[in-house]
Amino acid sequence: MKIIYRASDIVEAHIVAGMLRANGIEAHVGGHYLQGGVGDLSPMGFATVMVDEQDVDAALTLVREYDEAEPADDA
Repeated sequence: MKIIYRASDIVEAHIVAGMLRANGIEAHVGGHYLQGGVGDLSPMGFATVMVDEQDVDAALTLVREYDEAEPADDA
């Protein structure tokens, strides 16, 4: 498996992994056990999303689209 995304927190990592799974790419979220150590660790980058090597290119394309998406206007 290869890390294709470093999320700001576990929740975001699960959102990205769910988006990948909805598009037929099996994804794994890592960093669950590091969240408890946030006081001792850098608060960014511990939550990761990983995919199999053969899915990296497709996953990175979807992640780019996710990162570039405009936030919803709640007004």
